Amino acid sequence: MNARPQPSILKYASRVGILYRALAIITFAASLAACDGQPQAAIELSSETIIADGSSTVFPLTKEAARRYTQKHDAADIRVSFSGTTAGFKMFCSGKSDINNASRAINAEEIAACKSKQITYLELPIAMDAIALVVNPKNSWAKDISVAELKTLWRPAAESNIKTWKDLRPNWPDQNIALFGRGKNSGTYDYFTQEIVGATRSSRSDYTASEDEEFLAKGIAKDVNAIGFFGIGAYHRHWDELKLLALKTSNGSVVYPSLDTVKNSSYTPLTRPLYVYVNTKALTEKKDLGPFLKDYVERLANWIHFTGYMPLENSQYQQNLKLLSK
Repeated sequence: MNARPQPSILKYASRVGILYRALAIITFAASLAACDGQPQAAIELSSETIIADGSSTVFPLTKEAARRYTQKHDAADIRVSFSGTTAGFKMFCSGKSDINNASRAINAEEIAACKSKQITYLELPIAMDAIALVVNPKNSWAKDISVAELKTLWRPAAESNIKTWKDLRPNWPDQNIALFGRGKNSGTYDYFTQEIVGATRSSRSDYTASEDEEFLAKGIAKDVNAIGFFGIGAYHRHWDELKLLALKTSNGSVVYPSLDTVKNSSYTPLTRPLYVYVNTKALTEKKDLGPFLKDYVERLANWIHFTGYMPLENSQYQQNLKLLSK
C-alpha cells in the first residue's frame, strides 16, 4: 500500500486542484482574520447583529455561508466565532448568541439550561463529518490504527503506561508519542471520548489540547511522533502537510473516511452529523436571521465540497427549510 494512500474523499481535491486549495486557504484565512475565536463582547453590536458561536468544526461552514450571504446583502451584520460546542451552548442557553454551531447534539444538561432561561430553539442538521486521525507525513510506520488501540492510547490509565509507539503496537518504534486533540470545550472531544474511550469527557490529560484546529494541524506537522484527531475538514485544509490514518477493523481490513464509508457507516464509530441551533425568538426579532439561514441551507450543497465536509440528503435540507418557514 502507498505510504500516503488517497481515500476517495480526496477526489474532491484532485477534481478541483489548485482552485480547491486556493479557495480553502483564502476562505479560512479570511475567516480567521475576521474572527479569531475570541469572545464577541468587545465588538460594537447593534440590535440586528447576528451572533454565531460554538463549534470550531462547524465554524468554516457557517463563516462561508455568512460570507456568501453578505455578498448579496451587504447591510447584514453576521459575526461568526468559535469557542467550542460546549462553551458555545453555555453562551447560547444564556441568550448571548443567536446561533450555536455544534459538532454534537445538545445534551440533557444544556436542554435544561436553555429551558431555565426560556430559550427555545430549532435544531438543524447541516452536514456530515468524519473525525480524522492524522500523523506527521514523515511517520513511516503507522498507516492504520484500530478502535481498540485508540482506546488503549486515549483512556485515562494510558497516561502512566502508554508513552511510546512501541507501547501501542510492538513493531512500532520505541519513541515517545506526542498527542494532539480537541479541548474539553469541544463537541468533537465529547464525541471522540464517548465513542473511543466509552465515557464522555474522559481521557488522559497529557496531550496538547486546543479548540483551534489550525493550531493542532501545525503542531502535528512539526513533530514526527505526533498523532491527533479533529474533523475531516481540518485535514482537507492541510492534506499536503499531514498523513491520514485508516481505521483497522476487526477482520483486518482498513477503512478511510470518504463519502461512501460515511454513507454506508463503515467508517464507524467516527462519523457524526453537524448541527446549527437557532434561537427561535431571534428568528422573529432579527430581520436577516431567517433569510440567512434559508440561504445557508438552500445553497450549501453547491459549495460544501470545497470545505471537505459531506452533504446530507436533500430531504433533510427540505425539512430544515420547513422548520425555518413556520
